[in-house]
Amino acid sequence: MKKTLSFLVILIFPFIIFSQSVKLEGTVKDKANNPLEMANVIAFKKGTNTLQSYSITDSKGNYRLSLDQNEVYTLKVSYLGFNTKNVEITVGKSAADILENIVLEESNESLNEVQITYEMPVKIVGDTIVYNADSFTSGKEKKLEDVLKKLPGIDIDDNGEVEVEGKKIQKVLVEGKEFFDGDSKLATQNIPANAIDKVQVLKNYNEVSGMRGVTNNEDNIVINIKLKQGKKRFWFGEVNAGAGDNEKYTAKPKLFYYSPEKSINLLADFNNIGEAPFTMRDYYRFTGGLRSGMGGSGTSFNVSSGGLGFLTAQNNRAQEITSKFGALNFSLVPKKTIDFNGFAIVNDSKTDMFTQSNTVYNKLNITEISETPATQGSKLGMLKFSTFYKPTNEVYINYDIFGKLSEQTEMLDVTSTQRNAATYKEEKPTTLNQNLNLYYTINEKNIFAAELQHLYEKDQSLYNSMAASQPFEIIPSNNAEAIIDLIQNKKISTNKLDMKLDYYYLLTPKSNINITLGSTLSTQSLTSDIFQNLDDGSVLNFNEEVLNNDADYNFTDLFLGLHYKVVSGKFTFNPGVSLHQYITKDKQLGSEITENQTELLPDVYASLQLKSSESLRFNYSISTQFSDINKIAEGYVLTDYNSLTRGNRFLENALYHSYSLNYFSFSMFSFTNVNASVKYDKKVNSVKNSTELVGTDRISYPINSNLADETFSANFRYGKTYSKLKTNFRANLSNSTFNNTVNNEEIKSKSLSHSYQASVASKFKDAPNFEVGYQKSFSEYSKTGSTTDRPFANMEIGFLKNFILTADYSYYNYKNDENTVKNTYSFLNANLYYQQKDSKWEFKISADNLTDNKSMNTDSYNEISDSNTTSLYFIQPKLYMFSVKYNL
Repeated sequence: MKKTLSFLVILIFPFIIFSQSVKLEGTVKDKANNPLEMANVIAFKKGTNTLQSYSITDSKGNYRLSLDQNEVYTLKVSYLGFNTKNVEITVGKSAADILENIVLEESNESLNEVQITYEMPVKIVGDTIVYNADSFTSGKEKKLEDVLKKLPGIDIDDNGEVEVEGKKIQKVLVEGKEFFDGDSKLATQNIPANAIDKVQVLKNYNEVSGMRGVTNNEDNIVINIKLKQGKKRFWFGEVNAGAGDNEKYTAKPKLFYYSPEKSINLLADFNNIGEAPFTMRDYYRFTGGLRSGMGGSGTSFNVSSGGLGFLTAQNNRAQEITSKFGALNFSLVPKKTIDFNGFAIVNDSKTDMFTQSNTVYNKLNITEISETPATQGSKLGMLKFSTFYKPTNEVYINYDIFGKLSEQTEMLDVTSTQRNAATYKEEKPTTLNQNLNLYYTINEKNIFAAELQHLYEKDQSLYNSMAASQPFEIIPSNNAEAIIDLIQNKKISTNKLDMKLDYYYLLTPKSNINITLGSTLSTQSLTSDIFQNLDDGSVLNFNEEVLNNDADYNFTDLFLGLHYKVVSGKFTFNPGVSLHQYITKDKQLGSEITENQTELLPDVYASLQLKSSESLRFNYSISTQFSDINKIAEGYVLTDYNSLTRGNRFLENALYHSYSLNYFSFSMFSFTNVNASVKYDKKVNSVKNSTELVGTDRISYPINSNLADETFSANFRYGKTYSKLKTNFRANLSNSTFNNTVNNEEIKSKSLSHSYQASVASKFKDAPNFEVGYQKSFSEYSKTGSTTDRPFANMEIGFLKNFILTADYSYYNYKNDENTVKNTYSFLNANLYYQQKDSKWEFKISADNLTDNKSMNTDSYNEISDSNTTSLYFIQPKLYMFSVKYNL
């Protein structure tokens, strides 16, 4: 720990050295002494275009700048409709803070005649914030992610997704065109930093202008990247190739073309160095830009996957990951009223994992020690075509067709003190989603919106387990065999149609009534069977009804909704109610059951706009949650070599109460961002598993619980950008109570997790940049808990004109509450770049996992089996690479 503290002190020292500055503050007003909000105040070193500091005035006209000592500056103060004013400021060697009030005169020139001879770092026009990238970057940045991290109010989370003022953005545009349907992770990891001119943040975004006044768009934020002039109507990109020890390789060509009429993006990534350009998590997250069919209707009916439960890489690390990735994105605008765009993505990856686990079953007094090597294969493809047609400002039509297919395989070889087993899993899901939207503004009082979405999904899965014994008496296997070889086939098909028609009547420009008529029609089928391969090559089929599925399940939701929205001054009130008629019908086991149900579901939205960038919002809703066919089909299916589960055709729906309160504040004057939220969820009549434990094996099926599940969560984020520093603090808390049934005994599970993270990063243009931070996490379960400390640091240093050194370091200190399990490990990654000025060639030496850490530790508690598990997850060792990049 002393080494860690010393390391942090060394990294913080540069901040102290560069913090010697003088504060210049004052007000910007007109001749009538009225404050001018959102005026730009920019300080240049006299006689140069070197930007030293800038500020944007608040509602009282206040501005504040941080200036270096012993310099002379020229202040340029500008405001729309007023003459720009230059003010000379001299800062002495040991000067005190300076007060300078500024008065602007109205301009007699028209807007077109005003010539701005300098670039403003930040410009605000309505709901749009425009950042000039060169004002915040040093030229050492490599990709969009590096640029965004340096902009006030913008952050990148651990998954590579972009947050603006604490809210996740909806999509990323480049020159107004969607980049792979706006996926922020692909954009931040692939768009070159040297191509970026400006970053536009578009708040309250809605593609359909007529819908902006009648819907709530506060959380709809989009980023649009404006390219530098030399990158328009020209092909640009890069080719990156590298090699390392142990036959490691990487190749990453990227090619871009943008013009007002068309755009083309080509991405590829081939490597075996453990970098996964596109994971299965990304595959399931990637919606292709399609909206949720019945979002906000009050009904939740989600089609789930086959449910075999594949292992996932921890922190995107494994013993070895080999990837082959390719992607194409295009857009074509033949004329202003019509647009065509689409993309294709393919990925082929192989992952090797190895885990050692120690599980203690407290009630059984059994300790299970196991080793599990695993090999995963993943092949996936996605194809999307989209078009929109806008003949007039009153009509907007768009159509999307989006297809996804994949093949996932996983081979496990479990060596355990309880039972050895080898398993093979295979899933082949195919999805085709079509979406048609029509928006028609009849006149200033009447608006129609129609949405139609169809989903076709087919999933084939195969499960194979081979073990010396199998624990389930319900399976009549031939136990005389040396190896019991069980195979399960499972097929699910889904056809789901969502339709919704909205009518908006504007009572006044700030109030409207919304009437919604909609439906969800779903048809699903599921078949499955289990059989045993015998040593003589024959097959033993299990024809028992409980071990086979042949089920059909229909779900229908017909609903009518009514909402009223009014904006009165700073207050927005939007209550509503929806009346639903549900019809479910399942056919299996030689019988058919039909159920009818009516529900009245209220919801309310309220917002208090305290200032232009400060708001308090409240949401409350009741929604119904219905299970799909996976939990309805009554035949048993294998989910693991020691786990058997089935559905329950008599399941009822759950009611889900959700309350949330959110506070957002962002000041362009002080560059301070505050985001706080609390949320309480209560699930009544929830669907839970009833589990029968047989030693370390389990049989389960879903039931409706008369005990409510509850979750309380809270989040807080504070960020502030100074002249040379960017600071962040985050805190998260989640407190949950869940109920399960184990061996006919109701068990209440409680969990409490909370984490805290603080960081500070420098933003020097010509000096080394550093980031240091500390994260502390607590996890508490019903009978155990753990603590993790993680100090971290990053640096970016330019030296000898043409060299750049970057490094990131994280140290983990893990222990459980009983101090019986302790583990410490760290990761250090470094990159050394060399590129001559104006050269298209760049050379890089990189080192991953310089601490040569071989494994990571995880600890978990399972309330159902009353067991504690400590696992050691092995990862790729230290790796050196040499890479060459050529900029096209």
